[in-house]
Amino acid sequence: MRIVYDGVRFDNSLRLDLLIEDKVIVELKSVEQILPVHKKQLLTYLKLSDKRLGLLINFNEILIKNGITRIVNNLNE
Repeated sequence: MRIVYDGVRFDNSLRLDLLIEDKVIVELKSVEQILPVHKKQLLTYLKLSDKRLGLLINFNEILIKNGITRIVNNLNE
């Protein structure tokens, strides 16, 4: 994915696991547990790409639904 920051264009600077409909970033993991750094990584991807929604999926869970974390960029409450 291409990033433009402060007028400077960076080609192929961001390698996403999945980008769905140019709206949702999906970050895939297979780790013992999700750490804050994993959530920050996805949030950084969302901010840099100006996307609002991301899913962090950890496949190292017995039930996959327990391994899904929803991350939102700039949530207006």
